[in-house]
Amino acid sequence: MTKNGSPLQTLAIEIAVPIGVYYGLHALGASVFLSLALSGVVPLARTLYQFAKYRTLNGLALVVLVTNVVGMLLTFVSGDARMMIAKDSIGSGITGLVILVSAFTAAPIMTKTIQPFLTRGKAENEAAWDRLAGTAKFLGIMRRTSVIWGIGFVLESAARVIGAFTLPIETMVWLSTVIFVSTFAVLMVVGGKVAEQAGKLIVADARPLVAA
Repeated sequence: MTKNGSPLQTLAIEIAVPIGVYYGLHALGASVFLSLALSGVVPLARTLYQFAKYRTLNGLALVVLVTNVVGMLLTFVSGDARMMIAKDSIGSGITGLVILVSAFTAAPIMTKTIQPFLTRGKAENEAAWDRLAGTAKFLGIMRRTSVIWGIGFVLESAARVIGAFTLPIETMVWLSTVIFVSTFAVLMVVGGKVAEQAGKLIVADARPLVAA
């Protein structure tokens, strides 16, 4: 497991907990705005805690942190419940754009995110990763994976933003989550299939390490 936890753990903390907080507070009589505002505290606090504890952030985590902070500030100032729903959607859209742009650089953002799942903490796999990282074929796989995730986040963001300003707030509270989780699941499958190509290269290149 990485410092940031598994994808399922991340989904549970950043998606399930906020939704539970929203419905719980709203059921107790809190306003839609207050319920939504407080539901965003958990994922934001978790991101800040990780940074304070480990003092490191990869590119993707940094984008998420910045968009969360800016989004919270904007929505607290505006007091608009619809903006509260849209801010997470806008954040994932910005994240998607950054991932997409990075795909055409020498260091696609998704590379660091994918690495732990392909090397699985094995020293020989890590060594194979280092040998393959500079090759055109390996970089091409990382770029295709980043393009898939980038486009996926941009499309789901657009769908959620449109819904936030056209559908009833009560509907979008749960529908926004359904759209995100469904998109994330599809990206895990499609992006995972592409990333598997890199995994096969690692397995083929990996060699048992001999202690000196």
